[in-house]
Amino acid sequence: MATAKLLTEDSDRNVAIEEMTEHDLLAVVEIEEESGLSPWGWDAYHKELQSPEEVIMLVARADPGGAVAGFIVSRLIGPELHVYNVAVRPELRRRGVAARLLRTALEWGQRNGAHLAFLEVREGNSAAQNLYRGCGFAVAGRRCRYYVAPVEDAILMSVSLRLKP
Repeated sequence: MATAKLLTEDSDRNVAIEEMTEHDLLAVVEIEEESGLSPWGWDAYHKELQSPEEVIMLVARADPGGAVAGFIVSRLIGPELHVYNVAVRPELRRRGVAARLLRTALEWGQRNGAHLAFLEVREGNSAAQNLYRGCGFAVAGRRCRYYVAPVEDAILMSVSLRLKP
């Protein structure tokens, strides 16, 4: 059985951020479905876990060693970190879990040479946009009709990861 590497722990909130393993995938897919994300499904997440590319896939646990509370999937492409999916179980939202996941992924990207991070978010998802702004992201553009079911524009957001002198 694979063991996940603990990346961060927050004793005030009893949240641990760990590397995602294959054993987390059923919970990840369940959270994806509960969150209304564009569906990837088990196979796509499993393929990402096996990727030789620079991928960071993390889970948050409400208690160290406990159930998966949320997850993030991102990939380093040259000097850019692309954030693909961030989601938290509905009953655990608004507790800082998504922000912790996102900040941990951004720190990883910065340590691994990323100068910029990008993500897309549904135009109508103001809660997610507020989360991203709180983590330093700003609107960088729009992708018309990017999402399907329902069709909706995506707001492209980015944040600089360059170290300040």
